[in-house]
Amino acid sequence: ARGPGSFTGVRVGLAAARALALAWNAELTGYSTLALLAAQARAECGTQALTVATTGGHGEWFVQEFGADGLPVSELAALSPAAAASAARTELVAGSQAEALVARRGTGTALALWPDARAFALLAGANFGPETTPIYGRAPDARLPGGALPAGAT
Repeated sequence: ARGPGSFTGVRVGLAAARALALAWNAELTGYSTLALLAAQARAECGTQALTVATTGGHGEWFVQEFGADGLPVSELAALSPAAAASAARTELVAGSQAEALVARRGTGTALALWPDARAFALLAGANFGPETTPIYGRAPDARLPGGALPAGAT
């Protein structure tokens, strides 16, 4: 998975995947951690639209909506818990912050899930792609001298 997730975990995981692909002369494809969680939720609860909410660091949550087909219908967002509760529009919420989001919102069904790479076969084909750069979900904490962001950071 390309992320989002812990900075070190995403970097180490992608480096290992790239090394194995090179050693085995295999094609490397990537997918989002939130898409994987959506696929796991669909396998457990059926095909319905859902919101994935996971811990994002610095008190924020990573939030993304997925359609009944398992494909994203919104961009990944790093939101405060209050903003996440306001933004989530689906009945079903899955992920490490699902219970907290449903409790904060006062309605919905929570499915507490953590990413399980063994479930990658559940992903809709369109969730895979040739892009294997990390998805961090928010801007890095580190800054270059003068306050500039590192190359590729958003």
